Amino acid sequence: MARVGLLGGTFDPVHVGHLIMAEATRDALGLDWIEFIPARIPPHKADEAVTDTRHRVGMLQAAIGGNAAFRLNPIELDRPGPSFTVDTLAALTECRPHDAFHFIIGSDSLNDLPKWREPVRIAALAELAVVIRPGNEPALADLEAAVPGISGRIAMVDAPLLDISSTRLRAQIQANRSVRYQTPDAVIAYIDRERVYRS
Repeated sequence: MARVGLLGGTFDPVHVGHLIMAEATRDALGLDWIEFIPARIPPHKADEAVTDTRHRVGMLQAAIGGNAAFRLNPIELDRPGPSFTVDTLAALTECRPHDAFHFIIGSDSLNDLPKWREPVRIAALAELAVVIRPGNEPALADLEAAVPGISGRIAMVDAPLLDISSTRLRAQIQANRSVRYQTPDAVIAYIDRERVYRS
């Protein structure tokens, strides 16, 4: 059995905040590795323009290439339609029944979990590795009332948190401003080479 962390997202682009969250969770919970799962069509961004999958995958591969405990999992890219977490966890559990999955989520997103598709099933399929964000401590009593049994499926993770967003990074790149130290140099090299986010 492998103990595997799962970090999903649009990764448009991936940045050091994502990498720190993943590494802190791997270390805190003693996980064997972390799988980064880029969304094909994020349900909450269905009406927004998302950078071509090829580039988001290329940037992610550049970012994680130097860490043997980081892997890319394309499961959502191979499936049509929006990328719902419950569908991904169900598919992973079916094809890898001996692995124990830990779904990495920020405490701000955890508070929204009752609005996600099949939150009870999500909590049954994977333990939730919750990275605490200041000012967004989880309301556990409310969560338990909305998603029965969830409190026993949560592991809190203390990680350094940086105020970096992919939206802001895209704007900085489009304005020809530096994003060095906010995303790995290998990602910046990819962006420059492929002219991602450049009009």
